[in-house]
Amino acid sequence: MNCLTIAAQAGRFPNVVAILGSMAASRSPLSRLFTVLLAGVLAGLALAVAALPGNLLLGLGARSALGSYAALPASLKTPATPQRSYLYANDGKTLITTFYDVNRTDVPLSEIAPVMRQAIVAAEDRRFYDHGGADLRGLARALVANVKGGGTEQGGSTLTMQYVRNVLKTDPTRTAEERAAATDPTVGRKIQEIRYASALDKSLGKDEILDRYLNIAYFGSGAYGVAAASQRYFGKPPAQLTLAESALLAGLVQSPDAYSPISGDKDEALTRRSYVLDSMVATNAITAAQAAQAKAEPLALHATAQPNGCTAVSQGHDDWGFFCDYLRQWWLTQPAFGATVAEREQALRSGGYTVVTSLDPKIQATAQKQATKVYSYDNKRALPIAAVQPGTGQVLAMAVNRHYSLADNPAGQANYPNTVNPLISGGASVDGYQAGSTFKLFTMLAALESGRTLSTGFDAPAKLPTRYAAEGPGSCDGHWCPANANPDWMDGYRMMWDGFGRSVNTYFVWLAEQVGQAKVVEMAQRLGITFRADSDAAFAKNNAANWGSFTLGVAATTPLDLANAYATVAAEGTYCTPVPVVSVTAANGEKVPVGQPSCKRVLDPDVARAATDAARCPVGQQSAFGQCNGGTATGVNDILDGRPVAGKTGSSEENSTETFVGFTPQVAVAGIAANPDDPADSVGSAVQGKVIDAVARVIATAVQGQPEKAFVAPSHELAGDAHRPVQRPAVPDRPQPPATEEPRSPLQRWLDRRG
Repeated sequence: MNCLTIAAQAGRFPNVVAILGSMAASRSPLSRLFTVLLAGVLAGLALAVAALPGNLLLGLGARSALGSYAALPASLKTPATPQRSYLYANDGKTLITTFYDVNRTDVPLSEIAPVMRQAIVAAEDRRFYDHGGADLRGLARALVANVKGGGTEQGGSTLTMQYVRNVLKTDPTRTAEERAAATDPTVGRKIQEIRYASALDKSLGKDEILDRYLNIAYFGSGAYGVAAASQRYFGKPPAQLTLAESALLAGLVQSPDAYSPISGDKDEALTRRSYVLDSMVATNAITAAQAAQAKAEPLALHATAQPNGCTAVSQGHDDWGFFCDYLRQWWLTQPAFGATVAEREQALRSGGYTVVTSLDPKIQATAQKQATKVYSYDNKRALPIAAVQPGTGQVLAMAVNRHYSLADNPAGQANYPNTVNPLISGGASVDGYQAGSTFKLFTMLAALESGRTLSTGFDAPAKLPTRYAAEGPGSCDGHWCPANANPDWMDGYRMMWDGFGRSVNTYFVWLAEQVGQAKVVEMAQRLGITFRADSDAAFAKNNAANWGSFTLGVAATTPLDLANAYATVAAEGTYCTPVPVVSVTAANGEKVPVGQPSCKRVLDPDVARAATDAARCPVGQQSAFGQCNGGTATGVNDILDGRPVAGKTGSSEENSTETFVGFTPQVAVAGIAANPDDPADSVGSAVQGKVIDAVARVIATAVQGQPEKAFVAPSHELAGDAHRPVQRPAVPDRPQPPATEEPRSPLQRWLDRRG
């Protein structure tokens, strides 16, 4: 067969030209003719050189395709291939979800079954351990086979050449044009590929090249690399692959989408499996009997789709999506992952990070159970709950009676049962909810910090005329006139202990006036309360000194902010920025310096201890100085079985929200019952007891198995004259009311709003 005849036949086989780097179809007819003639000449030459001794051929190849490792692109030396990032709960084992653009995870060769390594060599490059990166004998054989025809057209690329091509076409550091050029059907590209492969072969061991190849090859159905493929098709790590499974995966590489038994042709996949098994017999990797036994095995798939993103969390745990979304928002603010938000997003989706989050599955499960016990998923009202660890700021749980999902809701139901809005942490369109009297904590702290003591007394009236101007029939001589929710139980001489325990409005409005409203607002901000509502932010910035009703909790907040503010008191005045991670490890195994607790002292420890001492009163416990005489959430003591605990209830106007936040030295938990879509929809006072119970049971779960820690008593200086007999107006000894703060009159509520 002369060269012209071979060239003429080669022209009928486009893949022949591809093997040698054929010209693009867009080239001129003259160029295409030259390419075909060149292919024919080289094919004729190949018939001759195919008979040369192997070592001589390898020597010719090494000299003609000589390449320098130093001159290789950086990505070939240290591949920057995209990998999937994993999010785990705080146990480091419970998978929350993964993030990826490309479903891929690197594994070392030692974690890949030996039969898988043998199968890929037999399927794609039988002479892998003999050639120098570019196999001229293989190129010649493929070319001659394609010229003769009569079967499937063959390629001539070695595993090393395929690795080069895969790296260059997926390298995220290269432009789109450069990545596309990695697969151009040109002579220049093919020669470059051979040179690069030769340089790699001289500088890297064969096992290193095989390791890199197995971690980047595409196996179909969205799986890149053998680890992703093993999970995708068989639901197992690559170390556990059987002979039949390995042969099937190795067979997919030639035509991943066509042969995929999930999305392609199962019969073709089995045919390719048989081919690979026969090739393994030919390379002496297995015996003919082993091959026959593997061929007889049925196709046993265990297709497993890897979750991608927060809306694809583990089945049955879509409540984790709210925490996942909070983590993602945190991630996008961290400069360690990129200079811009876009770069940080890309890092999460392709950086191969292992993220151990702060989410505690046990606490999360209890919080979700309690949230849905109070309100079902189909209820328009919600109970978002957050749990935070004092002293670290680690967010332990974020639950709400909603599915974190993009699924459509029934007509007329904007945010339930499905939503991706941050109902627990706030942000985006969620400003938060009024938390009522829980804000009295900030007034008490500001007063203690200014030199007042827990013994600061005031004869609290049923109504208190203030200096803040207000109009209307419910005003007191033209001034804002707040009232106690339950006068019979709240009025009379009060100190901080029983004023806080009984939630006496007039006591705390009076106390805020003594301290200065601006100091109270600043204290709340110091402890992490963020004003997301524009009206609240404007009032705090421009008119804080006249924000008379602030101490009654009229500003919007979130369970996460509130829990963390109370966690600051639990940590004796150390504020920690909320953080959703324990550790972040890069794909190379190095720890990323993010996620460590970021804490600072914002309160004198004695001030925090004094506030905690008063906060023992609402939950049915006793202060260190014996001054508690009633509380609005006394059942908490029973749920915690007497374990040291503190907290506060809160009811907003018309009981539109009901709140409870409780804490021990180890955990702070807050829950706010509200209608996220309609602030005017009153949840009612009856639900407050359920909210208290729900939060208390989350606390109980969080401290289960932990040593009991006592609160440190405040100094006698901050306690004041607690033990000195005080002349007080007589207060009838009445039974405690239900654990709720009764609504104020419509007129008084209007006046409160004006305040």
